[in-house]
Amino acid sequence: MPENGQGSEAAEGLEAPDSFEAFARASQRRLYRTAYLLCGDPDTARDLTQTTLAKLFQHWRRASAADHIEAYARTVLTRTYLAERRRRLRDLLAHSRPDPRPAPDHTDLRVTLMTALAGLPPRARAMVVLRYWEDQSVESVAELLKCSESTVKSQCSRSLVKLRAQLGEAHIYATGS
Repeated sequence: MPENGQGSEAAEGLEAPDSFEAFARASQRRLYRTAYLLCGDPDTARDLTQTTLAKLFQHWRRASAADHIEAYARTVLTRTYLAERRRRLRDLLAHSRPDPRPAPDHTDLRVTLMTALAGLPPRARAMVVLRYWEDQSVESVAELLKCSESTVKSQCSRSLVKLRAQLGEAHIYATGS
């Protein structure tokens, strides 16, 4: 093998797609679930998941060297979501839907929650999903979104107040645990 390392890079290049494929198979559902919670739309969530996996594949050498590849993938997913939301903001405003109708009293909790989450701004929604659905710490969400911990705390607090106002009585949704 040459001393310049070119022989080892060629060998690594052959191994990388196999390990990427294994990672993609193992984590695709989890990434899709998080994407769906962020987007609220199954088609957009599929696109976001595929875009995330494409970015990971493109930079697989760097991604596979990360200490926690799942956290790295979640970071790519969240940042991709926020970047696409910023890019499409003009289109969304031009084609915005009227105010969502209030959810009927007897709807499925998932539909009710998705409707409530849709009322939050993208960054606040990302914080709530990462903090409470993905069970991430305040520190990790702040690092992921490149903001201060106090911003995460205040945005999550305000978002939860909005969600509680939309969802009504908290004891209706309690699981009893």
